[in-house]
Order: sequence, then C-alpha cells, then structure tokens
Amino acid sequence: MYQLLVPVDRDANRALAQADHAVSIAERAADAAVTVLYVDKSAAETDAGVDFADVESAVAVAEYLEREGVDVTRRVEGGEPIAREILAVADELDADELVMGGRKRSGVARVLLGSTVHDVFVSTDRPVTITGTEMSIHRGPRRLVLPVDSNAERVRHQVDYVRNLPIEPGEIQATVLHVFAEQDYAGAPPHEFADVDAAVEAADALEADGMDVERVAIGGGVEETIVEEAQERGATGIVMGGRKRSGVQKVILGSITQDVLLSADRPITLTG
Repeated sequence: MYQLLVPVDRDANRALAQADHAVSIAERAADAAVTVLYVDKSAAETDAGVDFADVESAVAVAEYLEREGVDVTRRVEGGEPIAREILAVADELDADELVMGGRKRSGVARVLLGSTVHDVFVSTDRPVTITGTEMSIHRGPRRLVLPVDSNAERVRHQVDYVRNLPIEPGEIQATVLHVFAEQDYAGAPPHEFADVDAAVEAADALEADGMDVERVAIGGGVEETIVEEAQERGATGIVMGGRKRSGVQKVILGSITQDVLLSADRPITLTG
C-alpha cells in the first residue's frame, strides 16, 4: 500500500492543488490510499476541537479524491506546532509521501513557503512534494525531471522515489538532467552526460525498471535551466535531492533546490 499524507489548511485552492497531485499518483496505483489531515492548533488551548466536516477545504479535498475513485481517510488532530503533529501522523502511517501546499507572494508568480511546510521538509527523511496554489490536472503518463549532480547518495534517493511510485514503469517518462553550471558560453567544454557517473547510474537504474528515460546534459544557469527543461517537456513534477546537515537527520536545502522551489510552477518533490 502506497500511503499519501495530505495535510491541508483552510485555503481551498492550495488544498485542491495538493489533492490533484495525490490523484495523479493514486489513480494509476494498484494499491494506494490518501489520508487528508487537518491539524487544529486551537485544540491545544481549548477543550473543544473542530470536526473534519467543519473544515471546508478538507471536505472539498476528500470529496474530490473520492469522486476520482481514491481510497480516502479523513482525519483531524489537535496541537501545535502543526509540523510536529503532521510528522507524528506520517510516522504512524509510515507514509510513503507527504504532499504539502505552497504559498504565493502577492503580485508575483513565485511560491513562498510557509513555516509549517518548511519545518516539515527539514524534519523528515520521507519524500515531501510541495505543490502551488493552482490545480493542474495531470492525466496520462507521469513525466518527471530529475536534476542530478555528482553526489551518488543524493541521486539514489531521487531514483528510489521514482522507482517506488505505485505506477507501472511503462507509464513513467523520466528525464535525467545534469546541468554544467554556467558552461553556456562560446568555447565551453563539451557537455557529456556520460562524464557524470551519478547521472549515468540513475538513468541505467530507471531504464532497467522499464521506464522511458531521456538523458540530458546541458550548460547554463542551473536553476533557470532546470525550470526551462521541465517546462519544455511538460513535466508533471520535478524530483530534487535534499541535503543533510553533518551529524543530524535534518535536510538543509542548497541554494539551487531553494531557487527551483521558488521559481517552478509545478509540483516539486524533495527526497533525501
């Protein structure tokens, strides 16, 4: 059973964007379930908490998922910080993926992460997908872009996420992308995918599972190139590798991952 945990707040647009990502996975899965979670922080201060039915955004998500034939569990927890409650439920369910909602700054098309979203993805080693505030209904094959660097361990986490999706490999199209930073000038060295061992290993592993894999090596600004390549391919998601602080089990984002999060208009999955 592939367990998706979808923690929602009271923003219906953001919640439905999260639901759309969950549907895009669960609708093709032989065995998947979604838990829609609302954390009522006021329950830590009062004896009375809210019912799931009182949270319109949560109800809208559950009903949308059920209309799409997805197995849904509705759940309310009380307490704060909210991130801690979300992580406790994820551990209880042994969730395979958390689907969090992003935020948008007023007047610009950049996702601004709220503190809860940030606290969740820096505190778990489970894959966390961050969506935006707009639904973008994905049907048909999953088209994923995996921007990889030369860190073999990080790249393996990206590959493991894709391989563990409960979707037939033949329905996944993966682009393994390596960007040679700022090497887009006249006379730049040739950009050879085969020169990046971690990228080759990633592509080979996905192909061995029966996926359609494109191997791309290109020079340029890393964040801009990742976003452009994902747009060009109509990617349904970008799978990024996280970073670990030395000595502790928390993910610390590199500047490239953060810049892609703030610039892309499609779901971004952060792995370990």
